[in-house]
Amino acid sequence: MVFALLVGLLCAAAEVSHIPLVASVARVYIELSRNTPLLVQLYFLYFGLPKLGISWSAQTCAIVGLAFLGGSYMAEAMRGGFEAVPRVQRESAKVLGFSPSQTLIHIILPQALGSAIPGVVANVIFLVKESSVVSAIALADVMYVTKDLMGISYDTYESLALLIVTYLIILLPISIIGTVLERRFDYARR
Repeated sequence: MVFALLVGLLCAAAEVSHIPLVASVARVYIELSRNTPLLVQLYFLYFGLPKLGISWSAQTCAIVGLAFLGGSYMAEAMRGGFEAVPRVQRESAKVLGFSPSQTLIHIILPQALGSAIPGVVANVIFLVKESSVVSAIALADVMYVTKDLMGISYDTYESLALLIVTYLIILLPISIIGTVLERRFDYARR
């Protein structure tokens, strides 16, 4: 999640930078990542890269794959947040003598993050659910363990119920924290 957030923030900044080459590279990455399935990306990292002489562990492939996919979705959420900040805010900061970096840190970023929170939280939840795909490259995750339990004990319903409860235990707090943050930022904007 942390890597996805960092990649997303960098790509969103690149897209709104109005530097054509940088914005184009960010856009190509976002479109490539969002329009290919995570499973294909993981297979490329785990099975394709060794053909090029680059061999990573399953865990590293999972982290890179989820960060690659998540970064593109986070970039779109954050880009929307940046674009939600009215242009007059930048102009006012310039008139008040703020440097571009001060304007970004003190004026634009707090407002952009506040607007982007709902999308970012939705993407975090999406990435946690997508992490079940990493079992395809033999990395033990919650889904992998559930499949093992079903194979060992043949308790399909109990195993699937446990899987649902596990995802609820993981995702419900994220959703609640996201709602609290969204309300807090919304209150601060008013």
